[in-house]
Amino acid sequence: MKVIAFKRTLQGTGASRRLRITGQTPGIVYGGTEPAISLTLDHNALYHALKKEAFHASILDLEIDGKVEKVLLRDFQVHAFKQLVLHVDFQRVDANQKIHVKVPLHFINADIAPVVKLSAGIVSHVMTELEIACLPANLPESITVDLATLEAGDSIHLSSIVLPEGVSAIVHGDDPTIATGIIPAGTIASTDAEAEAGTDAGKEAPAA
Repeated sequence: MKVIAFKRTLQGTGASRRLRITGQTPGIVYGGTEPAISLTLDHNALYHALKKEAFHASILDLEIDGKVEKVLLRDFQVHAFKQLVLHVDFQRVDANQKIHVKVPLHFINADIAPVVKLSAGIVSHVMTELEIACLPANLPESITVDLATLEAGDSIHLSSIVLPEGVSAIVHGDDPTIATGIIPAGTIASTDAEAEAGTDAGKEAPAA
């Protein structure tokens, strides 16, 4: 994905405010062996790019005054209630150095999971993204989690997820839980009530 930016010479709160009034967003790119560069970007193009999942977990081509650099989106700030991007940060990447980044988890086959299909339960997504380490060339846009065998009361842990080649998970603690099969309390109560009603009916039925 390509991002067009221009070098920004004016600094300060007032200068940034004037940029936003003209439809521009201030930003910065840093990292690597080059000095940090203050940027200005078209707000509307950036706003729509930020809505795309891939924009947050892909190596981007940042073109600054005609020169292209490989970067990652590292941070952005938005207005508390306006549809306005206030600032954006990019980090340069080196093709030969591993990067640490969070990528989204994509859950598939929830509709055929036993917890849903056979037990009228739901899938609880304990994690929605995963922090990984890899070379820039191996960065996946997302990681797939297959729910096809998830049963009620069971969980899917990180150890059971197949990661793409060259990608390793950054784990904080033991084997974390990714998703869990849950039977809602109301469903359990309904089932118990039906079972009790069936037992009472059996007791009241006259002997043959």
